[in-house]
Amino acid sequence: MRWFRSWKRKPSMDRLIVSWSGQVFSYLQAELGSDGNYTVSRAGVLQQGSETVQEFQDQLRALNLQAGELHIMLRPEQYQLLQIDLPAVPPEELRAAARYQIKDMVDAHLDDVTIDVMRLGESPQKGGDHLYVVVAPNAVVREMTDLALALRWPLTVIDIQDVAQRNLQSAMAQRAGIGGAANAALMVVSEHQALLTISANGELYYSRRLDLPDGFLQMNWSEGVEIFQEEASEYVPVAAYEPDYSGSTSVDYSDSVAGFLTAGRGQLDRERAQRFVVEVQRSLDLWDRSWAALPLSGARVYAATRSLDLSAWLSQETGQSVGIIDLADSQPALQALALSDQILCLPLLGTLMRSQPALA
Repeated sequence: MRWFRSWKRKPSMDRLIVSWSGQVFSYLQAELGSDGNYTVSRAGVLQQGSETVQEFQDQLRALNLQAGELHIMLRPEQYQLLQIDLPAVPPEELRAAARYQIKDMVDAHLDDVTIDVMRLGESPQKGGDHLYVVVAPNAVVREMTDLALALRWPLTVIDIQDVAQRNLQSAMAQRAGIGGAANAALMVVSEHQALLTISANGELYYSRRLDLPDGFLQMNWSEGVEIFQEEASEYVPVAAYEPDYSGSTSVDYSDSVAGFLTAGRGQLDRERAQRFVVEVQRSLDLWDRSWAALPLSGARVYAATRSLDLSAWLSQETGQSVGIIDLADSQPALQALALSDQILCLPLLGTLMRSQPALA
């Protein structure tokens, strides 16, 4: 028996971090180094397309992803994050009390959802006696667990993207030596949505999802805001019509009409961009009013190749010191991804940093 035991394979220390939403599978595989830190060795995104679930699972098996532990991160569209008053009950009864308190805040029947709770902030004094409640449909949780079972990945954590983003911004704050100060993070999480979070001392205090206008990442934000603030009676010249007495009845308006339409689209884009800025500013103002004892030390943003542009624009518009989230720079496997895939995989890095489950 001892001889056979000596040949027994050691359990893998690799961590596999995945998300699975809308037929899009994103993953990071991380290896534990001798220094006790994890390094991302592989990362990628797969689209299910027209394949059946079984066919797609076969594709995932072919990747030969190693998982000593599987951590799943839910995307914002897969759950709700609700804030309620802290129920006056013992800690072991918080979930039951929270379930009752949110009964009119969710669309589904309470029997059809899984919930977990976490304190807003790190203490009753700083948290203002409020509680976050994570609400995920049972069908979503079951889909995650079924995937893990089918691929024989040992599921240990189901996390949420708000917490993953908190971990990313907290790591940046620690690196800058301001881990105890309040800091904001704004990450573009999809083509039409951004996630704004405010944390302090590694704890999540505020989270809000912001809608993005169509084509947001292609807009010229700085120029847009400047022009939007001009007089509303902005005049766009159109070439005058002069009759042609030579007998020709055709008039070429293509240049003037194209210029007029382009100017109109540009004005609409500027208005949409400005509305987004207004919503960001409202959130920051609300923080200043509600948490005067924790003034913001600054903010960081992520928008793929537009991160620097977004930081400069929001810094100008909000008066905050705005940097970028650049933790991917220390992970070559993430840097090698296509930019559209980086947006999906960077939040998974935040889940890799987490040590306690958010939803189980």
